[in-house]
Amino acid sequence: MKAGIVGLPNVGKSTLFNCLSNAKAQSANFPFCTIEPNIGVVNVPDPRIVKLEELVKPERVQMATVDIVDIAGLVRGASKGEGLGNQFLANIRETDAIIHVVRCFDNDNIVHVDTTVDPVRDKETIDIELQLKDFETLEKRLERVKKNARTGNKEAQKELDALMKVKEGLEAAISVRAVELTEKEREEYIKPLQFITDKPVLYVCNVDENSAVDGNAYVDALKEAVKNENAEVIVLAVGMEADITELETFEEREMFLEDLGLEEPGSSVLIRAAYKLLNQQTYFTAGVKEVRAWTINIGDTAPQAAGVIHTDFEKGFIRAEVIAYSDFASYGSEIKVKEAGKMRVEGKEYIVKDGDVMHFRFNV
Repeated sequence: MKAGIVGLPNVGKSTLFNCLSNAKAQSANFPFCTIEPNIGVVNVPDPRIVKLEELVKPERVQMATVDIVDIAGLVRGASKGEGLGNQFLANIRETDAIIHVVRCFDNDNIVHVDTTVDPVRDKETIDIELQLKDFETLEKRLERVKKNARTGNKEAQKELDALMKVKEGLEAAISVRAVELTEKEREEYIKPLQFITDKPVLYVCNVDENSAVDGNAYVDALKEAVKNENAEVIVLAVGMEADITELETFEEREMFLEDLGLEEPGSSVLIRAAYKLLNQQTYFTAGVKEVRAWTINIGDTAPQAAGVIHTDFEKGFIRAEVIAYSDFASYGSEIKVKEAGKMRVEGKEYIVKDGDVMHFRFNV
């Protein structure tokens, strides 16, 4: 599962990517400095794994990760190939969620592709290009479905009804994710077409250092513009985040954040939000050899969770021994949790909860 960072040129995408992954994506003050998408495998900050490490004292620790893709800046006309648009749009299509970076700061030294700072206009520029590309995908599918529907094919007629709702939405500049559809319509007819604007989106307002805590008028304008999108908006001073990553010790970073009135780097908030955006959650295994965070989809069953470790665990699943993270943390060890009667035995139907500490019994 991958989240792609998108936005206009020079809004801070590559600088943000570098903060998140410590990769060496080129960051320069001109459009299209990122031509090939850069992929970073980023640890998901989680205080729970720090606590488990403290209690269990394992030989090694493995955190959950999320893949972040830095995609070159889109410009007006990208859907028609402007600014290497076709290549960039193809890169976005291959991701599972979108992190949309919007410039919300003034700086005469950093060129804006449209000369002035206007986050709402910039967001709409990106939206329109993505919607236009989706409209191309839609029209190709509509041609085929209309032919089948005319023959009296009832399934084709149902698909046509769903596609026409999407068509009306796109014509009104409404992204596919915001079009009102039944769950069946979305699952059966819309998801297979992989519309770009059907992907979940997270907005990142890139602000100056003075606006890192409370935001600014640009942030307020963007929040108002997206209030009906059911999308999270995060405020991040990307330049400041870059400065934080340059500090060598944990203590220096803590002091820097304290001076700014922040509890943790904004990049940590963003990584967790991206993880959630991808519909992912964590369960733990905790033993003296290893404490590890495992990534699963929200709603996965115990056998599916076991399968992330090894396919044999899922095939031969018998049961799962489950401890809630809060119980493990409060009692301090697996033995004490068992003594308190807080360990549960769950079967194949169990839906794993975020933070469960689990052992699997299986037989192949």
